[in-house]
Amino acid sequence: MMNTQISGFRRHYTLFVLFLISAVSLIDRQVMGVVIEPIKAEFHVSDTQIGLLTGLAFALVYCLFAIPLGRFADRGHRRNLIGWCCAFWSVMAMLCGFASNFWTLALARIGVAVGESGSGAASMSMIADLYPPHQRSKAISVFMLGAPIGALLGMSLGAYIAYYHGWREAFIWMALPGIAAAVLLRFTAAEPLRGLWEKAREARPAVPHESVMQVMRVAWASKTFVRIALAGALLAFASYAFSIWSTAFLVRSHGLTLKDAGIIMGLAAGPGAIIGSLSSGWLSAHLARRDSRWQLGVPIVGALLALPMAIAFALYPAGHPWTLGALQVPQATVFMFGMSVFGMWWMAPSYTAIAQLVVPERRATMIALYNFGIMAIGAGFGPLAVGVLSDHLTPLMGVNALRWSLVICSGGYLLASGLLFSVLRPYGIAAGLANVLPVLPAGKLRTA
Repeated sequence: MMNTQISGFRRHYTLFVLFLISAVSLIDRQVMGVVIEPIKAEFHVSDTQIGLLTGLAFALVYCLFAIPLGRFADRGHRRNLIGWCCAFWSVMAMLCGFASNFWTLALARIGVAVGESGSGAASMSMIADLYPPHQRSKAISVFMLGAPIGALLGMSLGAYIAYYHGWREAFIWMALPGIAAAVLLRFTAAEPLRGLWEKAREARPAVPHESVMQVMRVAWASKTFVRIALAGALLAFASYAFSIWSTAFLVRSHGLTLKDAGIIMGLAAGPGAIIGSLSSGWLSAHLARRDSRWQLGVPIVGALLALPMAIAFALYPAGHPWTLGALQVPQATVFMFGMSVFGMWWMAPSYTAIAQLVVPERRATMIALYNFGIMAIGAGFGPLAVGVLSDHLTPLMGVNALRWSLVICSGGYLLASGLLFSVLRPYGIAAGLANVLPVLPAGKLRTA
């Protein structure tokens, strides 16, 4: 079936704008990571409090709103929902720069979480309807580029602004692109017809009106979905632990300034994640044509390669840095680059795997449920776990406490690879029905 509603150019343009939205969400999120040290100094807070602010508090609010907003996206106008959410979180991110104390900053970050909770699942749902199944993995990998590019800008440019003008100005200036992207999406991008690319669409019985709880019961009944979701949560746990704390780690353990640490993280993690995002989408699309299990196999390989890179980055000793102009680059940076490449190999393939197995009318809700684990366990407890471990290990290890906290949290990569490996066979069976499953009644997802 050809998509007669949206031209090829308009389709690609809409994907590009969604990519921009993804990028600005990571800019607003990552700026918080690079200004940890000046915020701690001004508000006199502990690593545990910072972990709560950047992790658990943000994630809990995100999760509270993500599932009902995902269900709204399955029934309503997704483009407008994403646009309004982007504008709201950008304004709230700007208000972080006007915080008078730790608690007003926390309230503003909660507002950012509310806005961001309505974007991810709706964007994935739109992409699944913009592109046919065999192109989705590549399209999602392009969308996922927003994360590393946003992180790169948030870490490097955010750190630069914070160093020369203060952490408040970093929040204010880095929020402006989000407002512009929201206007661009609302008035120039296209809303695709839901389920247009699914085969035998006219013959498919209509999915009845379902509540959030009904869709959640369908998701819980699928062991494959549950294990993929738990694996994604563990991968995000390790990823968020490093992304939030790596800048502070370079300052404490390698003696860098905030500005230099932010620039180095942007230059290492940003390009690495871009390579990882693109390569995972293209690789999984190519290999899955031969064996559908590679849709999960690529994330398994990526996790097993990211684990030693993460440990090496955390434990590599300080000293003997490379000189790049006026910049002193720790040798550990090469391991951060490797971790950034392979640590991205799970995202595009796993989202594609879920999109292939779910009927269009509940796709955004199921992706929101998947994001629930990523945010609650990953974004929520990853940074918090590092902060708590660091506070408790400091009396014993001093400055090395943060090193070992990161090492412990990198274990999420290993646990996730085991979970994904355990569902390779059932996923292969379910994915073999990929051309049929979207047209079956709701209960058929239970066979996965």
